[in-house]
Amino acid sequence: MKKSNNVIAIIGPTATGKSDLAIELALSFNTEIISADSRLVYKDFNIGTAKPTMEELNKVKHYCVDIASPLDDFSVSDFKQEATQAIEKLHNKNKPAIIAGGTGFYVKSLLEGLEIPHVPADEDFRQKMRKLAEEKGNEYLYNILKEKDKETADKLHANDVFRVIRALEVMDKLNVKMSVAQNKNKPDYNIIYIFLDAKDRKYLYNRINKRVEIMLELGLVEEVKELINKYGKTVSLLKTLGYKEVSSYLDNEISYEDMVELIKKNTRNFAKRQLTWFRAVEDTNKFYIDEFDKNEILVKVKEKCLSMM
Repeated sequence: MKKSNNVIAIIGPTATGKSDLAIELALSFNTEIISADSRLVYKDFNIGTAKPTMEELNKVKHYCVDIASPLDDFSVSDFKQEATQAIEKLHNKNKPAIIAGGTGFYVKSLLEGLEIPHVPADEDFRQKMRKLAEEKGNEYLYNILKEKDKETADKLHANDVFRVIRALEVMDKLNVKMSVAQNKNKPDYNIIYIFLDAKDRKYLYNRINKRVEIMLELGLVEEVKELINKYGKTVSLLKTLGYKEVSSYLDNEISYEDMVELIKKNTRNFAKRQLTWFRAVEDTNKFYIDEFDKNEILVKVKEKCLSMM
């Protein structure tokens, strides 16, 4: 049987319908999906990560979803290994691999061949850095990275404390900048980038606001309570988007109304950073969700993919 080398990568900011499109494409091409979302790998973090439902997971097999405990250290290197194996498995069956997700660093490492050296987690170092961020602020820690490795810092946000600490940790162990330690070895894939976006930013932001409201209706606050009971307050995932704001509300630091607005605002800012990441990807095929409905986009994406395979 002929071996495929086709990879369909569905990228774009949050709330643009990447997961829905990926599922429909997977059904059309009789294939499976590899999630490129850094939080979907963890069990129990469901509502706030917009994880596919059990019905969706049963409809189409997903890789890199629910494969790690929130107490585990799952790095981008771990993701690349898991995702590469999944791609190879699908290609051996002569099926295209579908990558879908909004973590630009994951997409870049997998499809642009960004190699990151494996450095075991040093919990003592991480705890020291977390304490520094808590005492002096995220910006302070970020500026340490910026002073030592501006190239890496420019790709991160000051509030992305987990990755800022990871970059500092790699430097501490290897005694070189992360940007120097990384190298590229681009895989031999025929990559078809499908970039979902909105021409009207207000349209995208309204979708984001609505998604936040739906997450709260589905029980995001209760989910955070359960996670704290199960894993404690120190688990790093509780410091990520959606979960950190709810945690602040549960600690009586902010009101419910302020929590809702803060999640919406921070998600909109996150979408802006995602757009910055994905605009740097070359040769994308862009489709605007405010120009066509999802069925029209599916038809156009299928036609584009078939023409490029």
